[in-house]
Amino acid sequence: MSAIDLSARPEFEREPADFGTEGAVERPLPPWERAWNSTALRRTVLLILLAVIWELYARYVNNPLLFPTLSETLEAMARDLESGILIQRTLTSLHVLLLGYASGLAIAAVFTTLAVSTRIGTDLLATLTAMFNPLPAIALLPLALIWFGLGAPSLVFVIIHSVLWAVALNTHTGFRAVPETLRMTGRNVGLGGIRYVALLLIPAAFPAILAGLKIGWAFAWRTLIAAELVFGASARQGGLGWHIFEARAQLETATVFAGLLVVIMIGLLVESVIFRTIEARTVNRWGMQR
Repeated sequence: MSAIDLSARPEFEREPADFGTEGAVERPLPPWERAWNSTALRRTVLLILLAVIWELYARYVNNPLLFPTLSETLEAMARDLESGILIQRTLTSLHVLLLGYASGLAIAAVFTTLAVSTRIGTDLLATLTAMFNPLPAIALLPLALIWFGLGAPSLVFVIIHSVLWAVALNTHTGFRAVPETLRMTGRNVGLGGIRYVALLLIPAAFPAILAGLKIGWAFAWRTLIAAELVFGASARQGGLGWHIFEARAQLETATVFAGLLVVIMIGLLVESVIFRTIEARTVNRWGMQR
């Protein structure tokens, strides 16, 4: 058998080749692509596109009584803003909405606390939710009129119904979804009572709670507008829904569209500013959702 040559092989060095940006993991993005990665810019472009489609279709129909153009709608909105009536009606609706929404959240907190604390509370919440959650809030208008009369208390009553069950159900579901290991960890470090709920259950269940708040807000806003369209005078002063109803009765279609546009703008403002700010500072920062 021939001997194996164990001598070291000669060493050599090579200069690294320059391949430019070929095969690079990161590459600089062009300006238009960096701008398009902005969610706000993409949504702004979509809104502008919808506005252009609205204007073109309305000009094609050429019937202001049936479908006014966007420019006519904005003119009607500017006229009502200048007179102050649109601001007054909007503030009236928002005042009633905040009363009903806050009252609904408070009652939902009571029901959820009972459901988390006792079995009978869980059964009570499950039973009431199964009974009343499918019931449209607008169907309670006749009872609201009989019990509270024509005014703000009737509107607050139907708003509470629209908010209460969605928020309570989502909050209770979020609490039940908290992992048992996390619960035991909280007890091991000495959490109990209010500290246990505030420092462990609420942060762990906050995505579900936030979803309930969003759903409750949407239900409350559309319920209020629908109720005002039916009997919208509250405290001898109509709200935004009543403003739309009056414009419809007077065949001022551009004013109707202006009122609906204000409803949409308020919805977008609450969703894009308030709730997204809460998301960014809570569940996104905590890494609970993207």
